[in-house]
Amino acid sequence: MAVAAPPRRGPPVTNPTGPRSGPRSGPRPGTALGVLVVEDDDGDALLVAELLEIGLPGAAVRRARTVAEAAAMLPGDVDCVLLDLGLPDSSGTDGVDRLIAAAPSVAVVVVTGADDERMGIRAVASGAQDYLVKDQLDERVLTRSILYAVERRRAEESARRLFEAERRRDDNARMERALLPRPILASEDTGLAVTYRPGNQGAELGGDFYDAVELGNGWLRVVIGDVSGHGPDEAALGATLRSAWRALVLAGFPTDEVLRTVEQLLRTERHHEHAFVTLCMLDIEPARRLASVTLAGHPPPILLADDARFVADDLRGPLMGIIDRSHWPSATLELPERWSLMLYTDGLIEGRAGPDQRERLGEARTLEIVRRHHRSGAVGEVLIDAVVTEVEQLHGGPLSDDVAVCLVDGRWR
Repeated sequence: MAVAAPPRRGPPVTNPTGPRSGPRSGPRPGTALGVLVVEDDDGDALLVAELLEIGLPGAAVRRARTVAEAAAMLPGDVDCVLLDLGLPDSSGTDGVDRLIAAAPSVAVVVVTGADDERMGIRAVASGAQDYLVKDQLDERVLTRSILYAVERRRAEESARRLFEAERRRDDNARMERALLPRPILASEDTGLAVTYRPGNQGAELGGDFYDAVELGNGWLRVVIGDVSGHGPDEAALGATLRSAWRALVLAGFPTDEVLRTVEQLLRTERHHEHAFVTLCMLDIEPARRLASVTLAGHPPPILLADDARFVADDLRGPLMGIIDRSHWPSATLELPERWSLMLYTDGLIEGRAGPDQRERLGEARTLEIVRRHHRSGAVGEVLIDAVVTEVEQLHGGPLSDDVAVCLVDGRWR
């Protein structure tokens, strides 16, 4: 890397022997850049250090003599690599490829000769942020190129992360639309309002699921459940269990057989041995006067009539997938002439009680929120959307866990 010697304006920069303290996410105003000079010629390396002392005073300059040595030092505290293409252990743009593979987030500026400018262009095409021609190199050109390269690399990384986040959200949204069921309801005296909001702003899929089926004999059967964990595997497992539940219900199996079969399917289909499911199931008789509630480790439903209250909250059976030969007792609930039953997953009650609090909202406070909106006259989707929105506001933004809520409305026949 033969460069013209600059006028001496001070002593050359000495290379630090250790990393700077604290994590780095790129240069910030008032902070020193970390520059790694990859050069096998001692004289050229010294001249570059002096150029950096003039153009970037305070820069933390380190040196490597080969691409292999440089790759071993990355990412460390390096913001930009200044790479000579004429090194003994690389040819062409091979050095660029190897350094980018070692530290994709670090900017790379290559130096080439005046008679081989095409190599600089090829290096940029391979992923370098800029190239410099040796004969045109001075402190101004070098400083501008390094600062430009670092900022460009940061912008590229930000754009890549944004693209990946948007792509994941889009993919998750498509999967959610495909996974959410179409409830089967036929009677005019029964209604169903549902809402589903993914946690982490849609970044990860969860295993929440729900369904409702009205059979030909008038029985209405409703389920809501939650697979432990987050991700596509959990979402797929939730969809599998929901589909199995619907098939068993349509086939007319009683509740205990439905739950035992769903648990058996869970044990055969889960990707992790300790994965479990919480579940709440309702069986509402054709006259709409009685309902049977079964809980498998799930939060109790809320009955809305003249007031709002938990039902069957002292009757929580074991989680699905934990205990062999589980048994889930059911409680019979007498329904008022006009009623609503609200089923929900635990994402609703596990948000923070305030933006700056670590305490969970919990069941009791959630019930107070539901009661208040119910007393204000909110019904159906308006009610559950208002409840979920207030819970999110208390949390300080989107909830960490997915939330599914079903509100079943009915009246006596």
